[in-house]
Amino acid sequence: MSCNKKVRVRFAPSPTGPLHMGGVRTALYNYLFARQHGGDFILRIEDTDSHRFVPGAESYIMESLKWCGITIDEGIDEGGPHAPYRQSERKEIYLKYALQLVGSGDAYYAFDTPDELNAIRAEAETAGKTFAYNYEVRTRLATSLALSDEEVKRRIAAGDQWVIRFKMPENEEVRMHDLIRGDVTVHTSTLDDKVLYKSADALPTYHLANIVDDHLMEISHVIRGEEWLYRALGWSDTQPEFAHLPLLLKPTGGGKLSKRDGDKMGFPVFPLQWTSPEGETSHGYREDGYFPEAFVNMLALLGWNPGTDQEIFSMDELIGAFSLERVSKSGARFNPEKAHWFNAQYLHAKSDAELAALYAPILKAKGVDAPAAKTARVIALIKQRATFVSDFWNLTSF
Repeated sequence: MSCNKKVRVRFAPSPTGPLHMGGVRTALYNYLFARQHGGDFILRIEDTDSHRFVPGAESYIMESLKWCGITIDEGIDEGGPHAPYRQSERKEIYLKYALQLVGSGDAYYAFDTPDELNAIRAEAETAGKTFAYNYEVRTRLATSLALSDEEVKRRIAAGDQWVIRFKMPENEEVRMHDLIRGDVTVHTSTLDDKVLYKSADALPTYHLANIVDDHLMEISHVIRGEEWLYRALGWSDTQPEFAHLPLLLKPTGGGKLSKRDGDKMGFPVFPLQWTSPEGETSHGYREDGYFPEAFVNMLALLGWNPGTDQEIFSMDELIGAFSLERVSKSGARFNPEKAHWFNAQYLHAKSDAELAALYAPILKAKGVDAPAAKTARVIALIKQRATFVSDFWNLTSF
């Protein structure tokens, strides 16, 4: 792994709802990597999809990271040399680069309507083919590759809606090195010409905004995804290194862990309680009584192996021990019982006085006025049988 330049990583969630525990793990691994290398951890909010924006989601993301002890070096509240850190406040930047790609022949205007796209998609399906917007399609539709320059200018001047699409190279093998998965080869003929920019809302898509922002914010490592546009924009020399993380899997192992799994099996999948704009509430690890350090410890080991038998790690110990080389290539199965075990270990390690202070509000709510010293003595007798502070009442009420 090359660390010649300063390590700068980013966590870039979309404010489309509560932050899933898989997202928290991505943030955690980025944070551990940055801290281990004396680098910076940046929070960037990817809010260019205005149709999916959910009120309250952005503040939920920031509160979740704070609860987990993941501190941000540059971000919306913290500021920084590359502000603003909301993509919707950077939209003027992206059009410049989209037009640069059109000018270099690496992208093109597309004026096709949804009806035209549906017709050509139906044609492919009738022929038993999987539809892809690629080199076979782009000259059959109303694009700047098929229309004259005059017609393109006329349509833009007339206010016709357009998008800019990346012109994926034809029949080319792209070789990439992933810090977790090793060398990866992808054939461009299997890929779509991705939309980079939409005139309808004057906003870029994820594909363009991510690349531009990672370049301008001097991101050194992207611990999440892979991208294609660096070469076309002339940024190959400053391209980040990539690391693909394994999925978090259901307790049964069959597929990605979802909110539905938590609802069905009775465990949270979000760090904090979330109430949707429609009033639907989903419980969180914090409200269910988990200690943040137990939650973080549990998450860190879902996909990363320290190479020893040690299971209990403080944040400082995680920073010292973490390495991308020991992150698994395959999915990590979530075990709710193991989450309970981690919380119990942290509870048992706390002092009786500390637990008495945490138990005091529960006693007060039950109408019990007990001296702290007495509560601590009682807790000393039963804490090894408890998983959560909320268990104390059933064990001590008599």
